[in-house]
Amino acid sequence: MLYLSTRAAPTGSPDVKHFCEILLEGLAPDGGLYLPERYPQVTATTLEAWRKVYLEQGYGALAFEVLSLYIDDIPAADLKAICLKTYTQDVFGTKEIVPLKRLESNLYLEGLSNGPTLAFKDMAMQLLGNLFEYELARRGEQLNILGATSGDTGSAAEYAMRGKKGVRVFMTSPAGRMSPFQQAQMFSLMDANIHNIAIEGVFDDCQDIVKAVSNDLEFKRKYKIGTVNSINWARLMAQVVYYFAGYFQATKTSAEKVSFTVPSGNFGNVCAGHVARMMGLPIDKLVVATNENDVLDEFFRTGVYRVRGSADTHETSSPSMDISKASNFERFVFDLLGRDGARVKALFGDALNQTGRFDLGADAAFKQAASIYGFVSGKSTHADRLDTIRDTFKRFGVMIDTHTADGEKVAREHLTPGIPMIVMETALPIKFAETIVEALGQPPHRPPQFEGIENLPKKVLVMPVDVAQVKGYIASQCA
Repeated sequence: MLYLSTRAAPTGSPDVKHFCEILLEGLAPDGGLYLPERYPQVTATTLEAWRKVYLEQGYGALAFEVLSLYIDDIPAADLKAICLKTYTQDVFGTKEIVPLKRLESNLYLEGLSNGPTLAFKDMAMQLLGNLFEYELARRGEQLNILGATSGDTGSAAEYAMRGKKGVRVFMTSPAGRMSPFQQAQMFSLMDANIHNIAIEGVFDDCQDIVKAVSNDLEFKRKYKIGTVNSINWARLMAQVVYYFAGYFQATKTSAEKVSFTVPSGNFGNVCAGHVARMMGLPIDKLVVATNENDVLDEFFRTGVYRVRGSADTHETSSPSMDISKASNFERFVFDLLGRDGARVKALFGDALNQTGRFDLGADAAFKQAASIYGFVSGKSTHADRLDTIRDTFKRFGVMIDTHTADGEKVAREHLTPGIPMIVMETALPIKFAETIVEALGQPPHRPPQFEGIENLPKKVLVMPVDVAQVKGYIASQCA
């Protein structure tokens, strides 16, 4: 299996790479994102075999089956050992790893937030940490990870990488824009290889810094810069697995279809669903749920992709989705436009830089977003969030976080009789306790290991939106 950039020449160009090359690289040298040259196809027979693997051998064994289709430069025995080491009941709390909970009729929640940092990002980040350590040891190299977080990626990455040999983490986040719990999870880590940088801006500023550093090829190579954001294909690939696991729990045969609703800001999680669908998983709809920062909802309704500036990016009660520049969206547009790398480069490399927008509304391909690829969308507001949290708790006794509430609200707008709708849980409610108290008048459950976390000493460096300063800090720590 080889990988190409979303901005590259057609398949067969000399720029294609193997998995372990792009694992440590992150963003492609031309500014694009890596995707496989083709999506492996899964038949009904394979689905039934995988169903048996998941139910009898567990999630780690299923992960190996899926990932082995994409990774051919790690020996199969080693890859399987990594998968089994990553996905254990001790780490994720249940045998299923991603247990499905039925709310009513055909509406389900898939529990993705039982890992070390109580957010779905753990599902991929725990694997990524083990893959990095394995590959760096094999090469005898070190890696400096530069990331951006709007809330959950940062803590998931840091908890996965802390103490890992050969890895330093430099994590940028928007100063003051994450919940107190999210900030405490990151800033209370005192490990020598963990560096937190609070940027005086919004998440998109942090993401732009990561991309700017990655696009400075000389600096990137000198300091061996890699990424853990979902621009890294390995992270998105790991997320594909739980779409299959959710499907197997909601169905009895491979003749059945399901739909998924995904709270989305950076388009990474739902893009993994797109990949699963392209592989042959019987997905009817992929529902993109946004908050007040509705860049993606606007696109799927109108065909217009319009990036907002910092001043127009709303600070909301589902802060991990306070994103107005969805970096993973380029992967889907690449497929939507027939994998035309030159056109994708013109849209994402030129049009967005010049005007901050592009319009595919009149393009015949845009109509395929729903008809062929299954994408629909909707948005949720703070008032919707509170109503959904209250209703779900009152009727089902289930407490959900703010982002999952956005997903459930939008999911209800796209239900189809006879087809299960699975809402992807985003985080546990404790990460957004203030809004839960506002909605329910009571605090959410706090796992014992996080008692008093907000009062722990904090290690964080505050910086302006300045690429040069971030580069300077990285260089100083690598001296």
